[in-house]
Amino acid sequence: MRVIDNSRPPVAPPDVPRLDGIDTWLFDLDNTLYPANCNLFAQVDQRIGAFVSQLLGLPADQARVVQKGYLAKYGTTLRGLMVEHGLPPAEYLDFVHDIDVMAIPPDPGLDAVLARLPGRKLVFTNGTVAHAERVLQRLGITGHFEAVFDIRAADYVPKPEPAVYDVLLRRHAIQPRRAMLFEDMARNLKPAHDLGMTTAWVRVDWAWAQPGEDMAHVHHVIEELTPWLQAAAAALPPAKTAAAG
Repeated sequence: MRVIDNSRPPVAPPDVPRLDGIDTWLFDLDNTLYPANCNLFAQVDQRIGAFVSQLLGLPADQARVVQKGYLAKYGTTLRGLMVEHGLPPAEYLDFVHDIDVMAIPPDPGLDAVLARLPGRKLVFTNGTVAHAERVLQRLGITGHFEAVFDIRAADYVPKPEPAVYDVLLRRHAIQPRRAMLFEDMARNLKPAHDLGMTTAWVRVDWAWAQPGEDMAHVHHVIEELTPWLQAAAAALPPAKTAAAG
């Protein structure tokens, strides 16, 4: 079994003092808590395409055009299918998340650093609780998270719709100026920034995840999550870390 090696000394991220006041840590799930090179998205993407093809009776190439068009217009393919075709979401969500998560290696370094970060940790995902739980278990970090705010909790309205962030804040009594959001899709950071959160983009190569020319809503750019969190935790005053408490 392959285990992520995060034993090398962390490089201090820029603007670490910004993190002193953070007491709520919000993490997107896919391609954020685990590396994008695990390529789970390829499995999900293929199953979304298969679902669209079967539902609409389209060949695979046409179904892919519809799939990506709905993603761009509505934030998720699911939302497009619900709005334009009245699709009940449960069958779709069960189908597209029926994937093999064994490609994700356990990350004991992430487990350790999450224990050191002060305050609450939540997952904020356009996926489902069931999918999140499988991923968290595979990573070995399940016990650190107070809650998973998923697409069902958002009434099937996906990030980056601003109203979803408002629901998250109210439901979990989050003070945005004391919260930090980590995301692989830079556009999902914009509403968080506008609310006053600290934001971090976990860089991926896909064009649809890029921030574009305007980077004002991205406070931190992260190449690898675990080493960055290790450096951030190391820079916090001892009394600020959960381990110190």
